Amino acid sequence: MDYSLLLLIFTSAVFEKTWCLNTTESTTSTPNYSISATFSSLYTTVTVPSLVCENKGILQDGICICPDDWTGTTCNIQNFCPEQKPSHTSKFTFPKTVLGQFASSVERCPPETTNAGMHQASALCNIATHSFDSPNILNCSLTLDAINAWVSGATPEQKQNLASSTQILTSIPERLTPHNITNAAQITNILLSDQQTTQTTDIAISAVATISQLLNASHEMYSSVDHTAISELTQTLQKLSLREKPNPLLVQPKMAVQSLKGQTPIRQVQLTSFKGLNDNFLPDRIKLHITEAEVSKHIVDLQMNVTFSEDFDKDIGFVLYDNDQFFQSKSFKPSLDTKRRVISANLQENSGIDQVQFAVTPSADSTMSLNDFACVFWSYDKQDWITDGCTKNKSPSGHVVCSCKKLKNANFAILMAFDINYQYSEALHWISITGCALSVVGLSVTALYQIITRKSRGGTPTLLVVNICLSMTVFYLLFIFGINNPVQHVNGTKMSGENIVPESDHHKYSDQGPCTAFTALLQYFLLLTFTWNTLYGINVFLLFKNSVSGTPPWFPQVAMAVGWGLPAVIVGISLGSTYRVEEPLGYRQEEL
Repeated sequence: MDYSLLLLIFTSAVFEKTWCLNTTESTTSTPNYSISATFSSLYTTVTVPSLVCENKGILQDGICICPDDWTGTTCNIQNFCPEQKPSHTSKFTFPKTVLGQFASSVERCPPETTNAGMHQASALCNIATHSFDSPNILNCSLTLDAINAWVSGATPEQKQNLASSTQILTSIPERLTPHNITNAAQITNILLSDQQTTQTTDIAISAVATISQLLNASHEMYSSVDHTAISELTQTLQKLSLREKPNPLLVQPKMAVQSLKGQTPIRQVQLTSFKGLNDNFLPDRIKLHITEAEVSKHIVDLQMNVTFSEDFDKDIGFVLYDNDQFFQSKSFKPSLDTKRRVISANLQENSGIDQVQFAVTPSADSTMSLNDFACVFWSYDKQDWITDGCTKNKSPSGHVVCSCKKLKNANFAILMAFDINYQYSEALHWISITGCALSVVGLSVTALYQIITRKSRGGTPTLLVVNICLSMTVFYLLFIFGINNPVQHVNGTKMSGENIVPESDHHKYSDQGPCTAFTALLQYFLLLTFTWNTLYGINVFLLFKNSVSGTPPWFPQVAMAVGWGLPAVIVGISLGSTYRVEEPLGYRQEEL
């Protein structure tokens, strides 16, 4: 008879968005301004009867969520430049591209060149004309190392060419290495640090597009990147947001730079990012207002209100990162496929900040629930998130709220840890329980009969059959009474009062209850069953081979040692190599 145990494994994935706020403060003695930043409901909706979404838009809460290349109430307004074929004005082919983004040419550098296989040109999809601008052409022998060596002493015209070349050379994420990322970060930092060139040319547009492409690189690449270059780049972007005039072309898929030039005294600024189907930043989905805006006809992806206790008439800049690739933490190690968007809000120099308050609504997959969170800010000295001066709270509306006092030049964030919503259910149906119970009765009767009639067949066969029955009986009993996990982690936020940086975005429970013991015993007695069946087969083989002398006299002792010892060795190896008290699920399951 062949016995097997079917184990059901449930897996889940989470997509989390952790929103971060960065503010700057001058060290000079100036009047203090109180800043607060809060997120209103991220899902403000309006009911539209009989709304039909076009062009693969998805209806959600009565609103059409559009793909990037379409916009409008029903996704019926073109938001792209159509494909461009070679013509007398351009010899390159560019695919359909979203407005405000760069398209890479179909034509590639020849195999004999340094950049073999790289796109040979790029062109910006013009928002005003809905057509491609004149293409930027790459010298197929040019490298990022060469650009990095030349860019500092280049003229503004040369810098424009180098900026567009850098954008093309970083346009394929799979080809980005840590060295490439470091080089590109240093190049864009030099380009954006020159106030004259960023104000009078399109260098900033190419540089922001390059940075957006760097954020597309794999997470593993950033483990070996020069973090000094990245830190300098993030600080340069903060300064860029304060001197750049409002420019929709500085919104690229993975990052955006927006600014509000101080002209009249204001008391608040609202930054709103609307939700799209592809979850990218787009110019028409990011809005800045100096009064509370009406957003009821959209689903809001992000909304931040910055208010001042006194009239404020200086410049305000915002930088949005689609992920935290530029903020690699040593203390917080994400293990889920999560996304943590970073937001920096920057004030002009000689502007003081006394307090920052910010809040987000936890956003995760339905298979996850918030366990805890921490209010932190980025320390450039430690190159990590720290909690000094920050406190946390959870509002009745479901927001997680942070308050940080008297911090200068800090990048604020909320780091969240999530629980998997385990699907605990009754493991055994009454049919399974009845069948297992009948098996236990049958095995017990069999073992008893074997013992009573042992003289008619000899000691060795009886020993083997009784051990088979014993191991299977115990296994069935363990299965009936131990397959359900008695310690269940019920869904719901279990926030601690302490503001401590979580180790990961996936909260893991240390071992509790008898589940690991039952798992080990189930494995052991199931292996016993297979082992004793194997020994019984060997005994039959020896009887046929030695039909006269029978089974060797040493076989019962060897069978006892192997039958009970070998499974114990295997279980010991399994436990030792996979089980940890702080992470028991390396060895067993949670639901069963």
